[in-house]
Amino acid sequence: CHSRHQREVFFVVVNQIPHISVASRPHQIMDNAEVKTVPSGNKGEAMKNFVAGAIGGVCCVAVGHPFDLVKVRMQTLSASSGPPPFTGTFDCLLKTARAEGIRGVYRGVTAPLVAVTPIFAVNFWGYEMGQQFVRYFDKESDHNKPLTLTQLIIAGSLSSLPTTLITAPSERIKCVMQVQANLDKGAATANRSMMSFAKEIYKESGIRGIFKGTGATLLRDAPGCAVYFGSYEFFKKELCRLQSVDPSELSPGISLTAGGLAGMFMWSVVLPIDVLKSRFQTSPEGMYKGMGDVYRHLIREEGYGALFKGVGPAMIRAFPANAAVFLGVEVTKKAWDNFLG
Repeated sequence: CHSRHQREVFFVVVNQIPHISVASRPHQIMDNAEVKTVPSGNKGEAMKNFVAGAIGGVCCVAVGHPFDLVKVRMQTLSASSGPPPFTGTFDCLLKTARAEGIRGVYRGVTAPLVAVTPIFAVNFWGYEMGQQFVRYFDKESDHNKPLTLTQLIIAGSLSSLPTTLITAPSERIKCVMQVQANLDKGAATANRSMMSFAKEIYKESGIRGIFKGTGATLLRDAPGCAVYFGSYEFFKKELCRLQSVDPSELSPGISLTAGGLAGMFMWSVVLPIDVLKSRFQTSPEGMYKGMGDVYRHLIREEGYGALFKGVGPAMIRAFPANAAVFLGVEVTKKAWDNFLG
């Protein structure tokens, strides 16, 4: 009897350990005479999501970084600095390529590439954890049924919390590197590495300088991730329905289309916040008191249209880059199941 009691206590403790991936079957936990169903997972699922997110992120950077560079350069040009050196998205891209070559087009790519594995791995992991969180606290739902679109949107928003801790310093360094090319055309600047910029920022402002704009990044990513994952699930479901395809047999075409549309929807929502974030992260120390101060200065000096600076490259980049993300993720997961599952 004593041995049986020990085994029961052991299984209760084990089942209360947080799991990383979506469950294949539920476990029952007795807590003060109340039965709660908690999704379980395994290390294989955690590793699969980590690898899939990493590969999806690399695909995103490879496809989308040149347009991201153009977006940041357009967003951070101030009206007080005179007429812009380029007329639009492709003019900026062509002039950058002619003046700086392929290296210039991919300026600042080191920061997102270095951070891409944890950012996208944690983002997709966070999305799954968000789904588990929603299931755990929704006592009236059947845990064997798919989550509603509203629940998926909430789960997507929650995924931004852990991801921001990695995204914020990465984007801070990337934005500084990209904008520096607008201010200094020298070869010394062109050959500087991400680490040299990080050291310079740290020397000037310490760890607070590295994490400058973390609140702004979360302010952008919380609604952004909600729209991102929510719209992907919506378009994926509708495309499967229209083509009479089982979601478990997802085709590359559906992944590409749903992922691309999800990216466009996300950027249409968060672009004004992203403009403010880019201005704040690339501003000299002490220039702005916060995001509200950035907003007031921007509207007073450049008008409301400035909130949509960079909309061209953002939208042009959004479809192919995010189509690549979800295609990379879905293909990797399928390959993992086929060869290692």
